[in-house]
Amino acid sequence: MSTHHHTPARPWRLAAVAAALLSLGSMTSALAQAWPDKPLKVIVGFPPGGAADQIARLVSTPLATALGQPVVVENRPGANGNIAGEAVVKSPADGYTLLMGSGGMVSVNPHISRMSFDPVKDLVPVASAARVLVYLMARPTIEAKNVQELIAYAKANPGRLTYGSAGSGSSPHLAGEMLKSQAGMFAVHVPYRGAAPALTDLMGGQIDYYFDPGIGLSHARAGRTKLLAVGSLKRSPLFPDVPTLDEVGLKGFDADTVFGFYAPAATPPAVITRLNTEINKILATAAVKDRITALGGEALPLSPAEFGKRGLDDSQRFGAIIRERKITAD
Repeated sequence: MSTHHHTPARPWRLAAVAAALLSLGSMTSALAQAWPDKPLKVIVGFPPGGAADQIARLVSTPLATALGQPVVVENRPGANGNIAGEAVVKSPADGYTLLMGSGGMVSVNPHISRMSFDPVKDLVPVASAARVLVYLMARPTIEAKNVQELIAYAKANPGRLTYGSAGSGSSPHLAGEMLKSQAGMFAVHVPYRGAAPALTDLMGGQIDYYFDPGIGLSHARAGRTKLLAVGSLKRSPLFPDVPTLDEVGLKGFDADTVFGFYAPAATPPAVITRLNTEINKILATAAVKDRITALGGEALPLSPAEFGKRGLDDSQRFGAIIRERKITAD
C-alpha cells in the first residue's frame, strides 16, 4: 500500500535532476558559444623573427578569421621562455591568453632552472604547432667534409673546436652536448643570446660548428655554412641528401623539439577543444604547412593529450642528457 504511495514522487525527482543537468549543460555550451567575445592574446617566449615568433604569427592570422576576433601576438623573451610562461600562468584562465612555447619550458627548463611555476600543473596543452628540427652546420672553411671527419678531428684535438648555441639550456645547446656525449668527443661551448648571433659568428668563422634551428638554411644552400647532418630521427624534406646523425652512427640521436600553444591550467575544456580543432585545421592548410617546412620544421597537428604526452617524453629524454652533462642555465 505504502509503496504505491511513494511512486508518483520518482518521475518528479527525475525530471528535476534532468532539468538541472540540462541547464548545467546549456550553461557550459553557452559559455563556449559566448567565447570569444573579445580579442585573444598570444604571448611568445622568444624575440621577434625566431621560429616560435614566426609560427605564432603564421597561425594567429587565420585563427583570428576562424574565431571572428583579433589575435594579438606579444613577445616577452627571456629565461628560456619562463618569463612568458609566468605571465600566462598568472593570466585569467578564460581562453583569452595563450602561450606559444618551444616545448623546452616543459621538457628542459624544470631540469636546469628554478621556476616560479610548474609547467605541467599550471599550464594545459592546447595544440602543438610544429616539430622543430636542428641542423648540424659548420663554418664554411672547416676542413671536415662530413660528420665522421668532424668527430675524428675533435677526438684528435680535444678542446680545439668551439661550438655555438642559442643560449645555455636551449635546444641547440642540448643537441651540442648530445653530440659530445654520443661521439665521445670534447669541444668548447660558446653560448649566444639567440641563434641569429651564433649563426653570424659561424659564417664569420669565429666558431667551428653549431646546431641551427632552421634560420641558417638559406645560408647553407648558398654555401655560407656547411650543412653536415640533421639532429633528428628523420631526414629533412628540404635536404633529402643530408644524413641524420642516427644514420651516421650516433644511434637514436633525436634533438627535435615541439613548439605549440598552452593555456592557464583552469581554462574551460570546451574552449581548449575549440582552439585545438581550429589550430589543427590551420596546420592542415597547404599555405601554413609549406611555410613551416620552409622554416625547417614540420607542421604537427596533435590532440591536447598527445601534445602533453610528447612534452613528458621529451622531458625524460632531455632530462637524462642534462643530468649526465651537468648542464645549468648560466
